[in-house]
Amino acid sequence: MIPPMRFIAILILVGLAFAQPRPVVGLGGIVHETNTFNPQKTTLRDFETGIGGADGILRGQDLISKSVKANNTIAGFIEGAGLAQYDLYPTMVAGPQTIGLVLDSAFETLTNELITRLKQAPKLDGILLFLHGTMVSESFQDADAEVVRRVRKEFGNKIPLVVVHDFHANITEDIVRNTTALLTYKECPHLDARESGVLGAKIMGDILSGKVKPVQALVKPPMVLNILFHNTYAAPLKAITDASKVLEKSPGVLAASVAGGYQYADIESMGPAVVVVTNNDPALAKREAERLAAMMWEMREELKLQAPNPAEAVKLAMNNGKWPVSLMDAGDNIGGGSAGDSTFILAELLKQKAEAWSVVISDPAAVQTAIRAGVGGLVDMPVGGKTDNMHGDSVRVRGRVKGIHDGRFIETEARHGGGRYWDMGISVVIEVEGSTPDMPNYILITPKRTLPFSLNQLISVGIYPERMKILVAKGTIAPQAAYAPVSAKIIIVDSGGVTAVNPARFEYKRIRKNLFGVK
Repeated sequence: MIPPMRFIAILILVGLAFAQPRPVVGLGGIVHETNTFNPQKTTLRDFETGIGGADGILRGQDLISKSVKANNTIAGFIEGAGLAQYDLYPTMVAGPQTIGLVLDSAFETLTNELITRLKQAPKLDGILLFLHGTMVSESFQDADAEVVRRVRKEFGNKIPLVVVHDFHANITEDIVRNTTALLTYKECPHLDARESGVLGAKIMGDILSGKVKPVQALVKPPMVLNILFHNTYAAPLKAITDASKVLEKSPGVLAASVAGGYQYADIESMGPAVVVVTNNDPALAKREAERLAAMMWEMREELKLQAPNPAEAVKLAMNNGKWPVSLMDAGDNIGGGSAGDSTFILAELLKQKAEAWSVVISDPAAVQTAIRAGVGGLVDMPVGGKTDNMHGDSVRVRGRVKGIHDGRFIETEARHGGGRYWDMGISVVIEVEGSTPDMPNYILITPKRTLPFSLNQLISVGIYPERMKILVAKGTIAPQAAYAPVSAKIIIVDSGGVTAVNPARFEYKRIRKNLFGVK
């Protein structure tokens, strides 16, 4: 007779021998928002550099360790995988990056590396990818779909493949056909980047456990949803966003995504889209996708472009009576692929003798001039307008170097995209001639174009937003998550540049014909 304790030990050993190992899911992505109107093409070096010091390419365990505390999509994947009790095999994530067309050499190098790293896994039960949804290369209008197609070719049609896109994705039938489930951020500013990653990881877990069998439907209304109206926290888009959130709680619905699209990509798929993923109910997916798309189409008459030009915007801000007023420099939207050195609003602030304002401009040459002058030194130099001829001329700036800073800061709150660690490079603050102790005018000049998604960009260099009258952020909707809490008013400015809000400023050649809202 076997003693009881020994019998229990034998049972444990037998159980361990037959225990199923935890599923393993590959994790990776290539993240690029391509502005096809920007003549500067994106190189591999650009991906490696990133934006504003954010890690350009993370590989292996660095992908986990440097993302886990963030509020971004990868952090959501990590959290969701833990909740669903499967392991992640981290490969690489390149980006985010936003410039012009991705060079074929860069696209091929990154895609080959992603697939090679996925194939190095001992065994994969699924694949999670973060792809922005707007990447355009020299050879592929829908480069994200090409990445997915190649992954499918290597791993077959049976492996579950879940993809999370940014809200601004231009979604195609190809990528919907080749993914098991596709979902996008619901919110803009993107405060739900991590939440979207968690949902994508949950869907993957339910697939692996056999709880669900996703099917999905795509509907694209024939329109352009101007970026001016991409604020999902305000009318008219809020009603549709809320409807998608309610739908996602309905029985049988796994994900409901309303993507705003990206108007700065001159490609056939440009425009908004709805993707609904259900549990093996294609009729439900199609019906609900059509319903949400119809809601978007029905609001088209509310999408009237009304935005002041730089001169009008500065005058409005000066006369507002309550401050700060934040001016969104839409034509130089760094997150949309612009240079970050537009001078249209800066020129008007100087011309109209505005008081207590701050502007951030990327200008490596001006940074070096100020560094040579030293803290307290006087400068008289051209600032901005040096990348191309689309963002204004350089503006002559006279003033005093108030400070030289290492350019590093942290954002701990959930802001647009969820980035945590930032590095502008060695940066300088110029106190512009005519400033007073109570009404200072500041230009923060950075060597790296840095996304204006955090007020800590200003606070870290000694500029306190609540003490200013006018704040200028180079974006449209994205910076508002950070700027709205301190602003008495936000004004989106119809400024010139590769991200101008007025589509009439651009010549489209590839988009579908007769899209509402183009001209």
